Formats: sequence, structure tokens, C-alpha cells
Amino acid sequence: MSVLDKLKQMLKGHESQADQAIDKGGDMVDKRTQGKYARHVDTAQDRLKGQFGTPGRDQNPPPPPAPPQG
Repeated sequence: MSVLDKLKQMLKGHESQADQAIDKGGDMVDKRTQGKYARHVDTAQDRLKGQFGTPGRDQNPPPPPAPPQG
């Protein structure tokens, strides 16, 4: 069992707390870098939230457009 799998099991049922920790960590990085890497930090936050079962911005893309009717 990998470390990531163990971490996922530990956080199961505590997704909202994990989200808060991920957001707080990202905010700290943004503050220390004066927002220079904000786009990268946001991407990392989204991916971490996706790993731990909470959907980030990239995890729930909008539905595809309906096919043309004709």
C-alpha cells in the first residue's frame, strides 16, 4: 500500500477538513511568493483536492454541448 493510499484512508470522512488545509496551505504559499505563482498554486490545490475525493475546479468540467439537431 502506497503512502498516498494510506493518506486517503486516513482522510476518508474528513474531506472538508482536508479542503480547508489545502486552501490554507495554498494561501500561505501565495502570501510568501506575493502571488507570483498563484496560477500554479491553484492548479496544485485542485489536483490535491481531486486526489482526496473532493472535486476541484478541474474535476467537474461542464457537460459537453448537445449535438446539433437537424
